[in-house]
Amino acid sequence: MNVEQVNIAFDPSSLVLINLIVALMMFGVSLDLRAEDFRRIARAPRAPVIGLLAQFLLLPALTCLACWALAIQPELALGMTLIAACPGGSFSNIMTWMARGNVALSVSMTAVSSVAASVLTPLNFAFYAWLNPHTRPLLTQIALDPLSLLLLVLLVLGVPLLAGMWVGRRFPQLTLKVEKPLRLVALLVMLAFVALAFSRNLQQFTQHFHLFFWLVVAHNALALGTGYLSARLSGLPPADRRALTLEVGIQNSALGLVIIFTFFPQAGGMLLVAAFWGCWHLISGLGLAWLWSRHPLQPDALLTPLAHLGEK
Repeated sequence: MNVEQVNIAFDPSSLVLINLIVALMMFGVSLDLRAEDFRRIARAPRAPVIGLLAQFLLLPALTCLACWALAIQPELALGMTLIAACPGGSFSNIMTWMARGNVALSVSMTAVSSVAASVLTPLNFAFYAWLNPHTRPLLTQIALDPLSLLLLVLLVLGVPLLAGMWVGRRFPQLTLKVEKPLRLVALLVMLAFVALAFSRNLQQFTQHFHLFFWLVVAHNALALGTGYLSARLSGLPPADRRALTLEVGIQNSALGLVIIFTFFPQAGGMLLVAAFWGCWHLISGLGLAWLWSRHPLQPDALLTPLAHLGEK
């Protein structure tokens, strides 16, 4: 069955809402970021660099190779390529805390990957979509403007990140009160948006469920495995492995949806992948965090500056 025939019902006015949702999520995450998070990477760059290489080099490359070798349908492959090119999701920090991982490392990676994504997400997506001969014709037909994509990512990631850091530094007491509710509200609104999209296109999703379900599950397992093996083979301690695994495995699929709705509104196959990713990685990430939470690490591996997150 060809997903290129999928016709997703999409209201263009919803694009403004989803852009605001992603910006709000990025703003909420960055309220807790400080310049110290970036200086921490400069002082001890090994673990963050390994994570960033897994995030922006290994995962997109492996995704491209898998889509090419398995001859996955172009729109589905393009959706997977886009998700692989996105930075870590904003809820990986909370999942890392639940998993008793290195939260400081997770926060540092979120900060740097969000900044790096402003350039690397458009470049990785354009490069690997062109490299795969199955997706290249589709990308050519769409005639994607890399500059417009770069500007979009800067607006929904870069600007909210800088604004959140400024507000967090300028009003620290306010930050302590609104950070958690803001994250929760953003998550609930995002899930409501995805649920609404599913309900409006229920027939399309159920009809093609067998095509995108296992692809997303396998792709997410690839992302989690890439993060874990990169950390394990590099000899990082267990707390760092947990942080890197979740950081690489929890992608910012909301950013992917923004890009799809803006540049590929007729690509139903891409939307099937990105929308289901947004649900599935929360299930897999929370499940993995719960399993790890039942296997405590040594006390010195649990040290984190984010005391306000609470203790297990």
